[in-house]
Amino acid sequence: MSTQSLDLTVVGWIGTEVRIHHESDGGIPFTTFRLGSTRRWFDRQAGVWRDAQTEWFNVKVWRTAALNAARSLRKGDPVIVQGQLSTEEWVGADGPRTSLVLEASALGPNLVFGSSHFARTMSPAVADADGVPADVSGLEELAEDAELPEDVPDGSGAAPVADEEQELALARTR
Repeated sequence: MSTQSLDLTVVGWIGTEVRIHHESDGGIPFTTFRLGSTRRWFDRQAGVWRDAQTEWFNVKVWRTAALNAARSLRKGDPVIVQGQLSTEEWVGADGPRTSLVLEASALGPNLVFGSSHFARTMSPAVADADGVPADVSGLEELAEDAELPEDVPDGSGAAPVADEEQELALARTR
């Protein structure tokens, strides 16, 4: 395994519908979408904002993060994506083509442009009998004391889903 990788953080906007797929051989879920990022700066001489060329990335997210992304993100959302950059090459109708692929290890909404409500995904493998994740089982009191303002929507329109099959079904309906 190589110790060298091209890690990148991109701030931009989702330009396509967020789609969930499954690998044919193992059924591992993954989500894809296009991410556009345009560098912007203020031109002091002209007194106006200027935009550079928009750079486009194909974002891939795997496993539970893929399900969370499909439930949480929509076309037009401002996001921050961190991951490994690579290229995909293929032959299209007009010849060889190349695209930039950002395999996300972390992603989320850009809170500069709005608010969000975080809901932890419960993994059955690490939860105790009460459904509390083992790594935070001592923090129930803090969670009960925490109050969320009523005017902050969770963005999903649905309660968190515990079963992975239910998560997949929910993601497919969106």
